[in-house]
Amino acid sequence: MAKVLITLAGRLVRGPDGHVYAPTPTLALPFWTRYRSVFDEVGVTCRVMTVDSVPPSMIRADGDGVSFHDLPSFVGPWQYVSVRRKVVEILRDVLDRYDVFCLRVPCWIGTLAYRELRRRGKAFGVEVVGDPWDSLAPGAVKSLTRPFVRRSARRELRRQCQDACVASYVTREALQRSYPSGPDAFATHYSSIDLGSESFVETPRTDFSEAQRIVFVGTLEVLYKGQDVLIQALAKCQWNDIKLTVAGDGRCAEELQSLANSLGVADRIEFTGMLASSQDVRAALDNADLFVLPSRQEGLPRAMIEAMARGLPCIGSTVGGIPELLPADDMVEAGDVLGLARKIDEYLGDAKRMVRASARNLETARQYHADILNERRREFFRELCRRSGTTAVAGTECLA
Repeated sequence: MAKVLITLAGRLVRGPDGHVYAPTPTLALPFWTRYRSVFDEVGVTCRVMTVDSVPPSMIRADGDGVSFHDLPSFVGPWQYVSVRRKVVEILRDVLDRYDVFCLRVPCWIGTLAYRELRRRGKAFGVEVVGDPWDSLAPGAVKSLTRPFVRRSARRELRRQCQDACVASYVTREALQRSYPSGPDAFATHYSSIDLGSESFVETPRTDFSEAQRIVFVGTLEVLYKGQDVLIQALAKCQWNDIKLTVAGDGRCAEELQSLANSLGVADRIEFTGMLASSQDVRAALDNADLFVLPSRQEGLPRAMIEAMARGLPCIGSTVGGIPELLPADDMVEAGDVLGLARKIDEYLGDAKRMVRASARNLETARQYHADILNERRREFFRELCRRSGTTAVAGTECLA
């Protein structure tokens, strides 16, 4: 009987009913159920806050065969230092209950688990979902500790990838160059996105004659997605009738709304908050003409792939895995406000270019269909199971 423990950077809540809820579908129960294609039981350890009432937008995360081990719900480096001893105590106890370990990194919790597993001589796998060097770049996080944490996180992630028995990356090449796996490790790549056939439009878009609607989808918890850059670029665009939809929520929402007010573009921006379902996300994408993601860092942006699956032209920055999705002419340097404004003006003024981009992006997105990614994912899980010395669930024999 194979039981896997997964470390997670996200923050969830536990309601008065005892169940755990996630703020987004990407951390809800269907995501964790994927691991059950190989493992009998899935345990997740992450920051969990107990609440008196669960916001209606949150989605159930635990369920049949999926349980959570709560860690203190700290925010930022200073709170982390204050609860670190408690986190380590809980992790040591939780690690004793499992025989397979998968660290979703970069993550402070994953780093603490890695050190304990290494001390015990245990095998483990890593799922690399981002680059801490980029996510902690200047402007992305406002903290006096940022430069130190940035260097430390990059160093730790390199060690974890070198020591892991199996490694998966959300990019084909970008993250692998900076954080290579060890010489004897099994390595693969797959995105954590889940795109079934309902996520795709049947044909590309052909009419952009009145294009003026831009959409951004992503967290507003921190500014590494370049949300502030996008709002500043909107104020610099020559097209004064451009409308921007910002779909997402987080602690930077008020700051971004203040920025829009100060630049005189608040009346052209709709902040929708967190969209409750995949259908709502698709509706927001379908109602737009152009998707823009000027990130300061990325692994492989799920929101961009979702937009491409809806036949949307996209503009991104030259970071992380975005160059694996877009041609050079559809990207700008991270933080380049004027360059982004010019790129938006160029796109909205060229309907034929947008038609070509719609067809190209839809074709690229089809490479991330769930049927393709699920097989790679299961192969990774089976190999992690085999190298950990356990037996997979019936019908998912470990690789020879």
